[in-house]
Amino acid sequence: MSRFFGEIRQLGYVVPDIEAAMDYWTRELGVGPFFYNPRVPIENYRYRGESHVPHNSVALANSGALQVELIQCRNAVPSMYKDFTDAGRSGLQHVAYWTSDYDADLARLTAEGFEPVMSGEVGTRGRFVYFDTEYHPGTVIELSEVAGPKGEMFRLIREASEGWDGSDPVRPFPDLSKL
Repeated sequence: MSRFFGEIRQLGYVVPDIEAAMDYWTRELGVGPFFYNPRVPIENYRYRGESHVPHNSVALANSGALQVELIQCRNAVPSMYKDFTDAGRSGLQHVAYWTSDYDADLARLTAEGFEPVMSGEVGTRGRFVYFDTEYHPGTVIELSEVAGPKGEMFRLIREASEGWDGSDPVRPFPDLSKL
């Protein structure tokens, strides 16, 4: 537990081949099932103050309360993920802390000197922000809003992992509009 942020709730891995990564995590590590979206719809995406349209594939699974996120960039849009791979890195790129009070936590962190670099929204009440400081080579902090439909989706993913028997290892993302 971080005395500054609370619990680390997610480990985000940037990988060159998301299908191979899902296979490895499910088969070799027994983590799953993964919920996969080949093109995550990110709205209001900004990187270093500029608006872009990223194309990222994402897969999510839980190991207990800890969520594992696999990310593969599918285009050359500027991002912290692309910076990570351009530096020759693959693997753990961020640790995420979840919040249901995004505005207050973001204000607190920026007042403490954390500089937002990358941000956007995934569905209603699914905002996220990545901060500039690396706390481990290549690894940054994400603050992720988990209220509303995104929070419900994360709950469903965690529950699917409880007692998972290895069957149906890759599934589509739950439809946020129906949550």
